[in-house]
Amino acid sequence: MAAAEGLARCREITGRYYTSRLEAHGPTPLGVDWSCVPTQELRFVQLLKLRGAKRRFSLNDLGCGYGALLAYLDRRHGNCTIDYLGVDLSIAMIAEARKLWAQRPATRFEFGHASSREADFSLASGIFNVRLDLPPGDWTGLIAATLNGLHATSRLGFAVNFLEPAPAGSTARPELYRTPSPTWAKYCEQRFGSRVDVISGYGMREYTLLVRRPSGNT
Repeated sequence: MAAAEGLARCREITGRYYTSRLEAHGPTPLGVDWSCVPTQELRFVQLLKLRGAKRRFSLNDLGCGYGALLAYLDRRHGNCTIDYLGVDLSIAMIAEARKLWAQRPATRFEFGHASSREADFSLASGIFNVRLDLPPGDWTGLIAATLNGLHATSRLGFAVNFLEPAPAGSTARPELYRTPSPTWAKYCEQRFGSRVDVISGYGMREYTLLVRRPSGNT
């Protein structure tokens, strides 16, 4: 019961936090706690390496915010046919996304902490980075539960990103969650039997995990 309460509290507080960001900054990178469009999209580049050469696929976007990934997909992957579902903990974000993308085909959004359907791939950009003042044990429980859900709803695989540990001698911001790449790479390998590729060195102190099912031909 305590673990379930911790998960529920993490989700509620995180949803409220991102609603406040949207209210303050609107449907912009700052509204989802990214600094600018170029760094936001640089993360999308890494996450979408999961798809390989596929041009027709279904995609779950967990922590979709106002749907920024869609603008990138339309501009850079317009030759792909994508059945898209965005999921977010903030009802306000979902309302904004539905308004912005109402005319886009094969696109829908839902409020929640996990996808209601299975897709070929799932992505989650930055959803684990801002822990606020939530207990560390509750936050790692949330990450594990979220990764379990991503695996369960992804036929071929999923991709997520994390912040790297702060450099030695620097002052780490306590509200951010940082961890070395083996922490969750090993979790995914051992729990899911997945093949995990770690992508780093793309200009930011973070890394991306591409988690592929053994039978996934991506």
